[in-house]
Amino acid sequence: MDDTTTSTDIRLREGSSIAQRLVMSGFAAAVALCFTPGLFTHDTMEIIISVVALLVGAGFVVGIMMAPAVVWIITSDEILIGQQRPFGKLRTRIIAKDDIAGLQVPGSKRTKARFQLAFTLASGERLTSPPISDVTHVHDTVARIAAQFDVPDVEAPSNPLDASNPEMRLGDPLEPFPARDIRIVAFIALALCAAPYAYKLWRGLSPTHVDILLLPLGALAAFAVHRYANLVTGAFWIIRQADIRVERLWGDGSLRADHIEGRDVKTITVERRGRSEDEHCIVAIRLHSGQRFRSPRIGSRVEARAVATEIVRRLGIAPESNKI
Repeated sequence: MDDTTTSTDIRLREGSSIAQRLVMSGFAAAVALCFTPGLFTHDTMEIIISVVALLVGAGFVVGIMMAPAVVWIITSDEILIGQQRPFGKLRTRIIAKDDIAGLQVPGSKRTKARFQLAFTLASGERLTSPPISDVTHVHDTVARIAAQFDVPDVEAPSNPLDASNPEMRLGDPLEPFPARDIRIVAFIALALCAAPYAYKLWRGLSPTHVDILLLPLGALAAFAVHRYANLVTGAFWIIRQADIRVERLWGDGSLRADHIEGRDVKTITVERRGRSEDEHCIVAIRLHSGQRFRSPRIGSRVEARAVATEIVRRLGIAPESNKI
């Protein structure tokens, strides 16, 4: 979904494509169908579980397929809202400039760099727009809309990815796991692997080869947790003019910082890391040296593309390297 601008119009869209709906519906239906064998048993509990699973799966499919697509067109003197469900009629509504009494820009609880416009009407009704997908120009978009509708005292949102910031920040600053927590997890891993062996000894039984094999595996798992736990803390990107500072942690918790400059970039792309293109897209950068960097999760494909476009501009990445 995209924000496009024609003269002074701002377009905000929300709603999955038919292809995305079919994929999500197919996944929900496949999970529900896994429970169908229980319908042909003589066990009452299995039949009840199968029926409940099928009903829940059917509910998910209907909910996904019938979710409405919404578009807002914000002009200089009105807001046109269009809403349409699959196989349904288009419903429209016009909000005049004089009906708007206030504007707020709440952030998303799930994604830090996702913002929506919340209009308060003179009647007291509150309308919330689809997300602003160009996350790198939220300040400009909000200021422009506030000026168009003469809405005073609109608080600018705190946006770590706004292009007006000298430094754009992706992710959260990194902190190593507390040593105490790492020791506890390592001990749990060791104890779980040693539990079958200890149980056999306690009951006076002979441990099997599997029980004995789990002992060194438990020691290896405990060592891996103790040595490499901090490697899973992810990355923190600081996008500046002419370079990106990528911060990560070594296994011992010490900070590792890499720098990316435009001349080092072989390709920059937008990738999906997960099932949904609405939540799990990232920016991936491959260097001429072969090294590859993946950003923290950004959000939808359009939001990630906006961030990647700003990275291309700030680093001066060559056109032939731009694959976004």
